[in-house]
Amino acid sequence: MKTARTAPARAFALKALAARALAIVPLTLLGAVETHAQQPSYSTKEFAALAARFSDAGGYFDTDNLISNEPSLLHPLTTLDSLKLRGGVYLGVGPDQNFNYIAQTVPRVAFIADIRRDNMLLLLLFKALFHAAADRQEFLALWLGKPIPAAPHRRDLPIDSLIAWAERTPTTNASRTQANRRLLTLVGTFGIPVSAKDLETIAKFHREFMQQGTNLRFTTIGRPPQRSYPTLGQLLRERDRAGKQRSYMSSDSLFGIVQSMQRRNVIIPLVGDLAGPTVLPKLAPWLKEQQLAMSVMYTSNVEDYLLRYGTFRDFVKSTRALPRMPNAVIIRSWFGGPGTHPQNVNGYSTTQLVERMETFATDPAVDKVTSYRQLVTRMR
Repeated sequence: MKTARTAPARAFALKALAARALAIVPLTLLGAVETHAQQPSYSTKEFAALAARFSDAGGYFDTDNLISNEPSLLHPLTTLDSLKLRGGVYLGVGPDQNFNYIAQTVPRVAFIADIRRDNMLLLLLFKALFHAAADRQEFLALWLGKPIPAAPHRRDLPIDSLIAWAERTPTTNASRTQANRRLLTLVGTFGIPVSAKDLETIAKFHREFMQQGTNLRFTTIGRPPQRSYPTLGQLLRERDRAGKQRSYMSSDSLFGIVQSMQRRNVIIPLVGDLAGPTVLPKLAPWLKEQQLAMSVMYTSNVEDYLLRYGTFRDFVKSTRALPRMPNAVIIRSWFGGPGTHPQNVNGYSTTQLVERMETFATDPAVDKVTSYRQLVTRMR
């Protein structure tokens, strides 16, 4: 597939061959920092096969989940830095908030699973955006249906400036139509089968982004958006615990990490329940075969629902079976409100919690947990 401003085809092919060759080398033979040519990649066929292998029929959840409702989503980055978490395999849930953790930890492979098939379709829309856009400004333009800028933006333009540009630039019928057609055409080239109904669902999601722009909020079906939820613009401007803006859209380098992984087909969308018989149970033996190990698992507040539905024990069993790096972590979200957890940051309605995966896997108290509050208050 041709994309704007890529390297010459011959050079790109040589890099791809080098990446494919190295993908079978055991991790113990790899250096701590990989060059671009060393990074793994999958063909379109391999990408689609992995998505199918670890997916199932999925299920229902009562949100559109177009964006996160976690204003504290970047707070774990400071902890990830202190643990020097890099590489390994990433597994997360939900839509683009995963890209923030992926950009900071640079896993070799990332899986994003969700019980809703619609989430996989949304992730294909994001994949199309990363394939189509030459830079962050074009990404925003295509995402929100703005006219494509005539010239590339200045390197490392602050995210505040990019968002200000998007907010003062009106959409037009032509810009919305062109963006939608361009992205839907790309979606059909990724190897994952999509029906006409799927394409309409993706088009509907894109229309929502184009209509709401940076004012878009997370919504629950049948209820209006909650004013306490952050807007898309707020999420992209968010900061870590040290006060630094670090969303995946905050710099060219962070954006480039995710874009490179998307173009190398190593961010793989899955459909499935984390407590079900497919995603984690099938992932564990594959990781062992590939000599890979988990580095980050982002569960948001999924465990809350697993505890309510009586399937949390299955999740625990499957998580314990996953090969993991010594410093691997689980990132959770707590929605108890300000001051309801010792790790809550003043001014934030949600709290992000980071637990070592080894601690979770070996703590006998986990087997006695009966509520999400009980699970997260173990972490003080």
